Amino acid sequence: MSTRLQGKIAFITGAGSGIGAATARRLAEEGATVVLCGRNLKPLEAVASAIREAGGQAESSVADVSDEQAFVGAIEAAAKRHGRLDILVNNAMAYTWGAIDTTTSHDWHANFSTTVDGTFWGTRTAMALMKAAGRGAIVNIASICGLFGTPGMAGYSAAKAAVINFSRAAASECASYGVRCNVVVPGVIDTPATAGMLADARARANTEKLIPLRRVGLPHEVANAIVFLVSDEASYITGACLPVDGGRSSELYTVLE
Repeated sequence: MSTRLQGKIAFITGAGSGIGAATARRLAEEGATVVLCGRNLKPLEAVASAIREAGGQAESSVADVSDEQAFVGAIEAAAKRHGRLDILVNNAMAYTWGAIDTTTSHDWHANFSTTVDGTFWGTRTAMALMKAAGRGAIVNIASICGLFGTPGMAGYSAAKAAVINFSRAAASECASYGVRCNVVVPGVIDTPATAGMLADARARANTEKLIPLRRVGLPHEVANAIVFLVSDEASYITGACLPVDGGRSSELYTVLE
């Protein structure tokens, strides 16, 4: 087990599966004590138990990120239990599908309550705790959809775009206090959220043709980028927007073979 994050206290949202779970495992492997946050205890405990069995330190914290009081309370309680908060990873998100002309106002707002509001509440709470300590690292998870328009996902794309620019503003506000805030922008990653699409062999093949590396990403590959950004190796990096997308955002168009 590495010690890059030895003694650090990390809080990860949406940690019961996918990128959040992979991030919790990687941070723990690097020596951090991880607090896994999500709405349901069972998947959180499954990940936390596996981390503990591997020799890491992990605990579960049940809270709905779209509930301001519950979410803020969970972060503050974790910081109180451990005496501080060193790392926050805002990974939880929610989305709806549908063409713009058939999207209801309710469905539109559903894209923002967890993804944007939750990121704001989490960042605001962590900033206050970290500023008082004079140190800390926040990583907010956006999406390639926040960089480019995606048919049928206007609400999700708008929400993830908001996360990117909000994080830049946060970085500029908290830098003088020794607190860093960066964004990771995943492309198509093999997670429960994409499982339906990727289960279809033809859809997966067509998706991979659009990615320069010719494959979808894995959760631990996103987690590796997060580990770097919260570590001292990234001590002079803040306000950055790091794509982890196999090169998808680097191309104007793709020539299919």
